Amino acid sequence: MTTTTSDAPPAGALRLVDHLAGELAGAGVTHVFGVGGANIEDLYDAVHRGGAVRGVVAKHEFSAVTMADGYARTTGRLGVVAATSGGGAMNLVPGLAEAYASRVPVLALVGQPPTGQEGLGAFQDSSGKAGSFDAREVFATVSRFCARVEDPDSLTELLPRALAAAQTDPRGPAVLLLPKDVQQAPVRLPGRRPAPGAPVPTASAAPPDAAALTAVSDTLRGAGRVLVIAGEGVAAADARAELAELARRLGAWVAVTPDAKDVFDNRDPRFAGVAGVMGHANVEDCLRRADACLLVGTRLPLLARGGLEQALAATEVVCLDPEPPFVAGTALGGHLRDMLRAVSGRLPPRPRACPPHAGPLRTPVPSPVSPAPGRTVPYAEAVAAVEAALPQDAHVFVDAGNAGASAIHHLPAPRHGRFVVAVGMGGMGYTFGAGIGAALATGRRTYVLAGDGAFFMHGMEVHTAVEYAAPVTFVIFNNNAHAMCAVREEFLQGGVRDDDLFARTDLAAGVAAAFPALEVSGVDDAARLREALLRSNAGEGPAFVALDCDPREIPPFLPFQSFTEKENSDERGVVHVG
Repeated sequence: MTTTTSDAPPAGALRLVDHLAGELAGAGVTHVFGVGGANIEDLYDAVHRGGAVRGVVAKHEFSAVTMADGYARTTGRLGVVAATSGGGAMNLVPGLAEAYASRVPVLALVGQPPTGQEGLGAFQDSSGKAGSFDAREVFATVSRFCARVEDPDSLTELLPRALAAAQTDPRGPAVLLLPKDVQQAPVRLPGRRPAPGAPVPTASAAPPDAAALTAVSDTLRGAGRVLVIAGEGVAAADARAELAELARRLGAWVAVTPDAKDVFDNRDPRFAGVAGVMGHANVEDCLRRADACLLVGTRLPLLARGGLEQALAATEVVCLDPEPPFVAGTALGGHLRDMLRAVSGRLPPRPRACPPHAGPLRTPVPSPVSPAPGRTVPYAEAVAAVEAALPQDAHVFVDAGNAGASAIHHLPAPRHGRFVVAVGMGGMGYTFGAGIGAALATGRRTYVLAGDGAFFMHGMEVHTAVEYAAPVTFVIFNNNAHAMCAVREEFLQGGVRDDDLFARTDLAAGVAAAFPALEVSGVDDAARLREALLRSNAGEGPAFVALDCDPREIPPFLPFQSFTEKENSDERGVVHVG
């Protein structure tokens, strides 16, 4: 086990962790999320003593990362997570992978054993010495910047580099490995510290390439009909107003990717729906009628383009994004807001009406052939109840699975809140931590929409919400199954096994027993669901609502539509999503 070293500074001296906590506050960080341990306890002590940053203790390091992720996605600021060495450090990896894939700025501060014990059989040694694995090699694959702070003076160079790397396109995690003795060591103060909340210096965005700007602008000016497909990058760049202005000048239809429902008003007449495998047929119809397709803040990954490939191949594509698209087209790179303004500036300022279109009509889904026993609530009815209760300034976090696909397809995004789906890695259970991070950061009511499978992975973060009185409403669609897997097994593998179908659990009763102070509701119809959600809106802290759904209900998910349309079900010619 790690013990306190004898090199700790005298009482009253400024330790490296004290300086670090102050620098985080100066960069506008208000919360540090994590799980404690011997090799990170000094940082938590410094955060507590400093008082400017609030430490939040999670139940699991994966959820601590997602708290930082949700914090970053809803505030536009850097999210920070702190964890100890060994298993605690390794538990960070899947959460950092999501932040990496989704371009979310997160700083991970990872404790390490004292430097004098490295390579000598230290508990949880990951120095790369004497046969131990090297934490730098592990974290380098899921970060934009990773460094070990070898001595206290090096932090003054490494911390600014980490902050800049996390917040410069392509954004993502930065990792600093902090040996315990280095954390405790006294530091020499650098020059003047920035005022709290001062922006972190990042690389200056280059102006848009003139030739690419001309090519994109000429294409759009010459197109009679334009479909815009907007992605999460619009939210990350805070470019919603610029997107709306460009759409008005183009007279364009606007679709969104599954993880970006909130970047354009879902009630606007121009809104075409969600693109891709959880989306609306109207988007493909608009794309086939369009002369040009403009991608904004998205590279159009598979989930966003599934089912659209043939129409995309027949349409001229242009892309505004810091990174090149996954489909063929003309790309304009740079800072997204600057690109949108530059392109709009080359178009006539007068708004154009968009051509008529059907709008985001919902895909009909068949009733289960053999309904589950007991009373269940269809996804569409449940999501309609959520829509009826959802405050327009709330945040919504949607987890993976059948319930998630239904929410993405059916639920309009709140007008003044985020609608977040973690499609970078698609890890189940992401929303429990992310929703808490968002709620604590913004103080707004936050809805977490998840299935029972996600709940059993990371749902005990409900405890964290209770401890910190986070205004989160957890809505659990309980189909007593890993239902997306069960549907695949039934139609693709002949239904010969039922590994992913489980005995019924009463989640509401269990959670109510575990947390007597928590408002818990078990509901069996859409009306009671709406009532429970409205009660949660009126409260100040967390609430938990569970309802039973049918594991055999097929969600509005493109790879599954062929199961009801073909006698011999397969995924060929549709889209494969693992």
